[in-house]
Amino acid sequence: MATKHEQILQYINSLPVGEKISVRQIAKDINVSEGTAYRAIKEAENKGYVSTIERVGTIRIETKKKENFEKLTYAEVVNIVDGQVLGGRAGLHKTLNKFVIGAMKLEAMMRYTGAGNLLIVGNRTNAHQYALEAGAAVLITGGFDTEDSVKKLADELELPIISTSYDTFTVGTMINRAIYDQLIKKEIVQVEDILTPLEKTIYLKTTDTVATWYQNNYETGHGRFPVIDQNIKVHGIVTSKDIMGHDHSTIIEKVMTKNPVTVIGKTSVASAAQMMVWEGIEVLPVVDQHHRLQGMISRQDVLKALQMIQRQPQIGEKLDDIVTNQFITIEDETKRSSIFRCEVSPQMTNHLGTISYGVFTTLVTESVNRYLRAQKKGDIIVENITIYFIKPVQMETMLELHPKILEVGRKFGKIDIEAYSEGMVVGKAMMMVQLIER
Repeated sequence: MATKHEQILQYINSLPVGEKISVRQIAKDINVSEGTAYRAIKEAENKGYVSTIERVGTIRIETKKKENFEKLTYAEVVNIVDGQVLGGRAGLHKTLNKFVIGAMKLEAMMRYTGAGNLLIVGNRTNAHQYALEAGAAVLITGGFDTEDSVKKLADELELPIISTSYDTFTVGTMINRAIYDQLIKKEIVQVEDILTPLEKTIYLKTTDTVATWYQNNYETGHGRFPVIDQNIKVHGIVTSKDIMGHDHSTIIEKVMTKNPVTVIGKTSVASAAQMMVWEGIEVLPVVDQHHRLQGMISRQDVLKALQMIQRQPQIGEKLDDIVTNQFITIEDETKRSSIFRCEVSPQMTNHLGTISYGVFTTLVTESVNRYLRAQKKGDIIVENITIYFIKPVQMETMLELHPKILEVGRKFGKIDIEAYSEGMVVGKAMMMVQLIER
């Protein structure tokens, strides 16, 4: 029997896309308290069933597929440009496939404007009307309004007409930036992208015996299994170490390791790798918001995914990419080490025109990462870093980084880095890292 909370979630999920919901209405429709309705709506928001948009309300939305991430809905545009919805509110959930800047004659503008577009234009009422008739939504810049007949048409066609106080150039830049950010998010591989799903996961129940562990171990060759109760909630994990010396009839609940480390589907793979290295564990159960088992990930899955990410072509550049893409590696044969060169561009400086602390940290980390990778030591997780600025580094000067291994084992490394500019030492760093074996 589903709980009230689950019933509300099922109800919200069954609503048509674009429907507006409220705590009071849900409480009334399902006959629950407003507190229960509020908690369920928040959960629905976490799951991506609904979205709360300022000045609009809570709207039932389409669950976004990862591959469509670079598409924006009109509701998201309202948020990006701090807009006001003048009409066509029912169409806010729709996605736009192109935006058109209306800075030309009306006939030319209409040639470029079609269904699923967003026309960005000033106070040209004719253009607003023609765009709606062509199946496009309208974003009016400069804080202008439109005629009531146009608002009425927008309501009939369920195509939003939005007003913003920003100018056309600023709006175009803001939307571009938002799409760019979506592309970067798309690159980040999450646990849900690589997990072994529940139907393929071998697990034990709290009421099973040690004999069941032996049977699963014989059939699969694995020794680590999550332990769940009758509601599929994770209570523990059991390994060969846990069952050692116990009788075959012993209940699993008595021998398992309780409260194991778990991750949720939205955790990034890099973050899961860090947990596995720090905790020294081989497998991680993946759970939902209610701690119910969703699947498993292993250290091999994680390492394979991390290597795959490195081979992916960059789609949206992150700040780190912009900084480190300018690196030139020079092999120093005499000292059997590598030198990393980078020109300090204006983007890398602070308000004084010298290299910023954050950029210097990124350069130091990346030089160590590349140096250790070249030495076949695998990837790194920085544990701590101490940085000394000795002299300011001006923009448009060449910076040279010289990493030197002080000590390196199977799992840890200690590296000293010297930074030179025009032949002088300008900075130093000492870094402690954990190594992720390949």
